[in-house]
Parts: sequence; C-alpha cells; structure tokens
Amino acid sequence: MHLVTGGAFNGKKQWVKEAYSLGEKPHIWHSFYHAGQLEKWTEPIVVLEGIERHVRRLVEKEEDAESARQVWNEQLTGWIDWESKEKNRQLILIGTDMTKGVVPANAFDRRWRDAAGWCFQAAAKQACQVIQIWYGLPQIIKNKGEEQ
Repeated sequence: MHLVTGGAFNGKKQWVKEAYSLGEKPHIWHSFYHAGQLEKWTEPIVVLEGIERHVRRLVEKEEDAESARQVWNEQLTGWIDWESKEKNRQLILIGTDMTKGVVPANAFDRRWRDAAGWCFQAAAKQACQVIQIWYGLPQIIKNKGEEQ
C-alpha cells in the first residue's frame, strides 16, 4: 500500500496518475469527494482519493473520533488484506493534509482533524511507501519496498 499526501490542490491526483501510469493500466479510482460507498474491486490497482473526507463521514456517523479511528483501522486492515492476496495488486491512498497544526475553533472540526491525524498515522505505519506532494513535486518520506 502506498500513501500519497500533501496540501489541497498541490498536484497529488495528477502525480499519482503519471507515477503509476494509470492512463495505460486497468484500475479503479474511487473518490470519497464524490461518492460514499466503495464498489467491488475488480481491477488490480485501486486508488482511494480523499481519505480525509472518508474519515469525516466516519466521524459524522460515529460521533466520536476514537470510534471513527477504530472503524478506519478495521477498514484499513481489510484493504491491506485485499492487496496482499495477489502479487499484482496495488492499493494507493490519497489524502489531503489538514490544518498544519492549526486547531479548528469548531468542536466537530477538531474531532475530524484528530481522527484524520490518527488515521493518516495508521496508514503511514502500514504503507510500503509514503509520498508527500507539494506543488507537484514528490518527496518520499518512507520507502520500504514492496516486501511489507
């Protein structure tokens, strides 16, 4: 699993498309910005864009950052299990970095920010690669290869 993160509108989506040659390879691109439910994964490459929005929905549903975190961890485990079942599978998570340490005034936004931070940490810990994109430029933060 690879995690790609960075600021809003910093080129994450375009970078992923180019870096993984998605114009030439069969893949599923799921955007949590536009759709809620995940469809069945029938292609070997799955991109989940907007994971911070998915976490927001979890916080809205669970009404508690810790419960949302638990649901996220269960989902992440399932996604990684899917990826590990076949050698050619690749899961790519794309998430926007939130607030850069600025504490939101709104209580819900604080819960969301906290849950997103925990969820990103869990994803980064499990990921083989973590890539940060700023202004279209990649910075590899973690690279464990594909032996994870």
